[in-house]
Amino acid sequence: MNRYEEAMKELDEKIGRKDGLISLSTIALDKGVDGRCRPAARIVDAFYQDGAFYTVTNAASAKMRQIEQNPEVAVCIVVENFTADGIGENLGWVCKESNLEMRARLREIFAAWYDEANNDDDPNTCILRVRLTKGLWNDAHKGIRHHIDFIGKTAD
Repeated sequence: MNRYEEAMKELDEKIGRKDGLISLSTIALDKGVDGRCRPAARIVDAFYQDGAFYTVTNAASAKMRQIEQNPEVAVCIVVENFTADGIGENLGWVCKESNLEMRARLREIFAAWYDEANNDDDPNTCILRVRLTKGLWNDAHKGIRHHIDFIGKTAD
């Protein structure tokens, strides 16, 4: 098993197959006081699978409007000491034919609260996928620092 495969296995073991809170950062649509672009961060409940994070949200939300304008995003999981850049994608309505398998997975993983937070009858209820492009495991206490290239499928 090479370093990339080891990193993917570790990601799956630590954060895969369950929901967890991540910080998701986008670029705000309105400028800061000095006229420059500014970041916009929020906590979302997501799950990790095969190099991507998935969550259910509303297509009209600020984060989705920001991603529509600039799909470059960043994620952070504090407890796991993991940060990454990625591409945010609106996969469309959760009930769309191409989303039915992922919708079932999301409903299973988010079962404790899914129906309270989402309205699948609303066509704006969508799946957000964040395909990771590069990441960093950084555990200073253990002396671990692994850079992961999700595109080139390498790690060091």
